Amino acid sequence: MNFIGLRKWLLVLPLGVLLGASHVVFSAPGEDYFSGSEVREFIAELVKKDGFSQPELEKLFAGIDHKQNVLDAISRPAEGKAWREYRPIFLTKSRIQQGVAFWKENQEILERAEATYGVPAEIIVAILGVETRYGQNFGSFRVIDALATLGFHYEPRATFFRKELREFLLMAREEKQDPFSMLGSYAGAMGYPQFIPSSFRAYAVDFDGNGRRDFWSGSTDAIGSIGNYLAKNGWQRDGGIVVRTKKAGTATVPLGKIGRKPEWTAADLRARGIEPSPDLPADTRVSVVHLEGAYGDEYWLALHNFHMIMTYNRSQLYAMAVYQLAQEVRKAR
Repeated sequence: MNFIGLRKWLLVLPLGVLLGASHVVFSAPGEDYFSGSEVREFIAELVKKDGFSQPELEKLFAGIDHKQNVLDAISRPAEGKAWREYRPIFLTKSRIQQGVAFWKENQEILERAEATYGVPAEIIVAILGVETRYGQNFGSFRVIDALATLGFHYEPRATFFRKELREFLLMAREEKQDPFSMLGSYAGAMGYPQFIPSSFRAYAVDFDGNGRRDFWSGSTDAIGSIGNYLAKNGWQRDGGIVVRTKKAGTATVPLGKIGRKPEWTAADLRARGIEPSPDLPADTRVSVVHLEGAYGDEYWLALHNFHMIMTYNRSQLYAMAVYQLAQEVRKAR
């Protein structure tokens, strides 16, 4: 939603009204975590560039809580585990069964999303399964607390999280939401699909047609938004995702984190000791994924759409969990 055309009247309304925050309760600020020079500069920029009210922003920051457990959580992400430890978190009998139930309950919506965006229903289901167990766990942090804590007290990625804090405040204004009411993860990811605020503003869709983009009170907008997100990032309709392969002892392909696009052709890999599926044409572009599995090393060939899943989360473990959960849910269904 573009607020440029509404700027004139936005400037005369307090922030609480802009955000639909008729019942905002500000917590006591406690220690003075959010009143330093960096916060003052951030507020000044929001006032100058985005038309917010300085007094209302100062009042808002007084109500934000510093969360040490946010800083603790970001220092030990699940993606730091080996595949043999990561896979059992998501590939469980209960999560698969819940995925089948979610698919059945939302079949018409998933079919419409697949037809509209070209993303298979099972991939959308699996992303929701990995992210929030189909909406059962949005996270327990107020998004504004998480983003402010990381934006001003997590030096390695402070710039990124301050950008997301700005996006969140703009989003709350656009959607007329109370910024203190929205819960999410320790990293500020929100609702059913765990979009960060910039992704919400860029890719969220009103898939149920009720005039709002809502990730908290139902799954319809989340289903459509995941489809839209992947399609806009380049998902290939009916394209492959990943296939298992083998590596000869003499293979010379560098193994490690894969990039944003497939790096090799199938012909390249055959020459280097990786044996692609015979179904892959020689000019098919792939990346080699090396995982430490429960029964030893695993080698997979990641096609274009695997990389598209990785735009959602840059971890190849995450993308593999989504793919395998999708296959298991589809099989169980």
